[in-house]
Amino acid sequence: MKFGIFYEHQIPRPWDVHSEYRILNESLDQIELADRLGFDYAWEVEHHFLEEYSHSSAPEVFLGAASQRTKNIRLGHGVVQLTTNRPARVAERVSTLDLVSNGRVELGLGESATTAELHPFGRRFRDKRAVWEDAVRAVIPMFGDDPVEYHGEFFDFPVRNVIPKPLQKPHPPLWVACSQRDTIEAAGRWGMGALGFQFVSADEAQAWVHTYYNSFTKRQSKLADYTANPNIAVVSGFMCCDTDEEAHVKAEGWTFFAFALRFYATHKPGEGDQINLWEEYQAFRSSEAGQKMHAGGLVGSPDTIRRKLEKFERSHVDQVILLNQAGKNKHEDICSSLELFAREVMPEFHAREDEHQAWKLRVLSGEIELEEIDTSPDALPRPQRNRPIETPSH
Repeated sequence: MKFGIFYEHQIPRPWDVHSEYRILNESLDQIELADRLGFDYAWEVEHHFLEEYSHSSAPEVFLGAASQRTKNIRLGHGVVQLTTNRPARVAERVSTLDLVSNGRVELGLGESATTAELHPFGRRFRDKRAVWEDAVRAVIPMFGDDPVEYHGEFFDFPVRNVIPKPLQKPHPPLWVACSQRDTIEAAGRWGMGALGFQFVSADEAQAWVHTYYNSFTKRQSKLADYTANPNIAVVSGFMCCDTDEEAHVKAEGWTFFAFALRFYATHKPGEGDQINLWEEYQAFRSSEAGQKMHAGGLVGSPDTIRRKLEKFERSHVDQVILLNQAGKNKHEDICSSLELFAREVMPEFHAREDEHQAWKLRVLSGEIELEEIDTSPDALPRPQRNRPIETPSH
């Protein structure tokens, strides 16, 4: 199993003149540290106008800075909002980032989830999936060597050669944001890596893995001529400390993250203009819902986190993305958490990566057939079995 770290650039109120400056530079320090410690990925979101929850509207600039302070860690867009960007500009910025990072870009693609972000860019919520699919079809050929033109429902582009071209050929690995089982199924069907932003249990992760790989191997129908990327990653709240008690105190920001995410998903634009999310959160944090939310995630001692990760490992998730920069979590606590995890937990899971890749090859070849799973929202996760079959299916 591989490991990533995840950034929204959360800045709860009250702010001062240096709040954003501080967060950006501390995050760069953390990614530089993660690179030295051997973490595999650093993921950065794109959001617009979501105060306190995400001050990350220009991920290509931030990841460009990170590229110059790191050597090995993969730099992931988690994700580019195709609905609020022009395809040619996406291709230009991603290719430039791939060049300056020596080919370390992972390209996540998403729709945006709220009217707060879509409407200022002239996009209707009801159109976002269709716009996204149109943008995928438009942007992929732009990574190629030849001039291209595109005439779709939402994007029209005359014959031009979009430059520069990415170092990775034919393009950086493609991912798509997923928050429900139906989008996990769609990610497999599209042949893209699945970035799971729903905070699922290890049991539910197993169901997601089966849904994804069955769709990938049996029902794949790509949107354009791109290289498939069979991968599934899940995001989890994270804090690793010497004791469970210390970790839960220092992971308070994880609960704020989930609270703020829910707020922007349920409030119409303008309703939050006078709302201080951090103040609103104070009442929620002590509620039963807040306590239940805080109990989740990879929060605890190395032994506790190891036991939780073993369940994810058995479900054959490719990557766990650790959400550490959240709420008012302190920079020094984030760094010490990464260091402790890298020293006490990560090496043993890295050591078994070859076993996972061997399993995945057997699934992709048809040697292992995964049980089909009910993907309806009310379906309860249940234990699944890998069933070897004698003759590979094609």
